[in-house]
Amino acid sequence: MEPVKIGVIGCGVIGSRHLSVATQSDHIELVAAADLVDSYRESATERFNPPKVYSNDIDLLDDENVEAVVLAFPTQFRTEVALRAFERGKHVLIEKPIAMNVGEVNQLIEASGDLVSGCCSSRNRFNKAARLATQLITSGGLGDLRTVHCRALRGCGKEPDSPRPAWRLKKSLNGGGILVNWGCYDIDFLLGITGWELKPKTVFAQTWTVPPVFDSHIADGSDAETHYNALVRCEDGTTITLERSEFMAAQSSANWEIIGSEGALRLNMGNGDPEKVIHTQSTTADGVSSDPLENSEDLPGPHYNDPLEDFAAAIRQDRQPITGLEQALVVQQITDGIYASAESGTSVEIADL
Repeated sequence: MEPVKIGVIGCGVIGSRHLSVATQSDHIELVAAADLVDSYRESATERFNPPKVYSNDIDLLDDENVEAVVLAFPTQFRTEVALRAFERGKHVLIEKPIAMNVGEVNQLIEASGDLVSGCCSSRNRFNKAARLATQLITSGGLGDLRTVHCRALRGCGKEPDSPRPAWRLKKSLNGGGILVNWGCYDIDFLLGITGWELKPKTVFAQTWTVPPVFDSHIADGSDAETHYNALVRCEDGTTITLERSEFMAAQSSANWEIIGSEGALRLNMGNGDPEKVIHTQSTTADGVSSDPLENSEDLPGPHYNDPLEDFAAAIRQDRQPITGLEQALVVQQITDGIYASAESGTSVEIADL
């Protein structure tokens, strides 16, 4: 496959991760990098030696050698830059969360046309455990799905010497808090391994900000949630339960589980070892029994290790990434529904967003 000529806009922590993948992949040619911050550009130049380095997105987007771009900077500014990229005929990979709200995602879909575009919220679905789980669920191995569940709580650690970055918990910069920082991974993971067949209809949710005892652990002026809990009912009656937190006054714990009419899977989103996925099977005579998921070598679909590699392959194969804009819209609809429900204290219909 001819390498895809990539430009990375944003050279901070996550941008550096994309730059690293681009320089190591046989399917990607790193053409350019850009950042408004001098120190980030200097670090990117020293570590990855991109052929061209720009101080703004417009100059990079005007570079005719760049086929596709990765947007790796705060959410508030990404839609504007993505729209400029589409205008110039560039394929676009957008960091998570996809946008600030559903309206922005609809703008992206309308502007993208036939170009390839997707979101990095798919990051946890490339490991073997996730691919095996997807194969089992989508082939009907659990029967009719009933509940799809995530509960990931992180207890608060010791008071830090300096607060977390301000953007992480400021709605104006990031669109939200833990829900957009990590919840988009959970939602993408659960919808993805169930084959994107679930159609969310109604959301009922609650959010909380940091407990007062941990105010000193976060940046001054933070107004976004550090804990949310949501119930999502889908069109076929399947329910999705979602809970995630940080700075929690509780012990850390994590569990993802899918329960159907004929079996269940219990797994950890961040652990790619198939042996750690527990498959519960059932028979009329013997009831239920649980064992590690069978480690099959016969796996369908593209086998890539990262959203950027999948994005590059999608461009050459004339397909969309495993989380394209249409899928990212569903993730954003649930996200916006959680916020709307928490604010109103009532259930919210996805169709009304």
